[in-house]
Amino acid sequence: MVWANKKTATAIAAVILVSAVVTAASADETTVRLGVVRSITSGVTAWATARGYFKDVGIKLDSSDLDTSANSIALLSQNQLDVIEGGIAAGYFNGLEKELPITMVMDRVSTPVGHNLMLRPDLKDQITDPKQLKGKVIATNGTGSVSTYEIGKLLALGGLSINDVDLKVLPFTQYALAFANKAIDAAEVIPPWTSQFVRDNIAVPFLNVDALVKPTPMTIAVVMINTDWAKKNPDLVRNYFVAYLRGVRDYCQAYHGGSIRADFIDLVVKSGIERRPEILNDQKAWPARSPDGKINTLSMMDMQAWYTANKMSNANFPADRVVDSSYADYAVKKLGPFELENKASTLPGCR
Repeated sequence: MVWANKKTATAIAAVILVSAVVTAASADETTVRLGVVRSITSGVTAWATARGYFKDVGIKLDSSDLDTSANSIALLSQNQLDVIEGGIAAGYFNGLEKELPITMVMDRVSTPVGHNLMLRPDLKDQITDPKQLKGKVIATNGTGSVSTYEIGKLLALGGLSINDVDLKVLPFTQYALAFANKAIDAAEVIPPWTSQFVRDNIAVPFLNVDALVKPTPMTIAVVMINTDWAKKNPDLVRNYFVAYLRGVRDYCQAYHGGSIRADFIDLVVKSGIERRPEILNDQKAWPARSPDGKINTLSMMDMQAWYTANKMSNANFPADRVVDSSYADYAVKKLGPFELENKASTLPGCR
């Protein structure tokens, strides 16, 4: 009986010790406040969290959903968020002009992006050249958004500018209804709607962004940080992006049909990022990204110049102010070269 009591006491002591270690580990974790515009690529942070990549470097994520990255620039610059993930908008370049403490540091979505300027089905035979879009109503998700940049670049192929069309700002979720009601003639459509619209005869493909918009690879979504926060926490930020890039590389393995693809899809569905597994089984729903986190600076500089030329921003900045590649460089140095698991994959991008 005495032996049993000693055994019990030993077990209790072990539990207390383990609990103390766990509590100490939790106490040592530093919280990083993240804002995310949801898409399949935001599955990276969910995956990296589930796999313990952030915990491995002593980081706990406090993640919030954002409507658009344009609205989140203020939250980032005012130190209410440390990191944001989302699309590139004119607001970013305007933020640089105001000397806000923000910078792009890593790619989130880059060519092939699967975007297409789509037409109403009844216009398929009437509009066969970009110049015939003059005077047409074209939907975009925001005046200063990357979608508008893409529309402008495509219109230029026909000698037109955005001033030659009627831009209608709508959320992506309203495009189908707008097409059905003939409220729009065309729209800049992104996955997974590109596939759905073709399948349901809502719209037809017209101008392929991946094939026609230069320079490539075109970076359309990025990770941004608050530079004041980064200066105060250099090791924390570097460790964050090492953990993050581990998740990015897993995404790329899944993108190319690697062994974790089914698990990645399952996590994305369970986390509510995309609740329809049938969508995720379609490769066209997966945008590419760089496994080294590299932002194509030429793409960024072209966007900046276009926004300025179209009076959506007012100044042009040097490349090293637009993009800080040091964190991606550090993470790649730590992780080494990316090696594709499924070497038989012929998919472009994410390699």
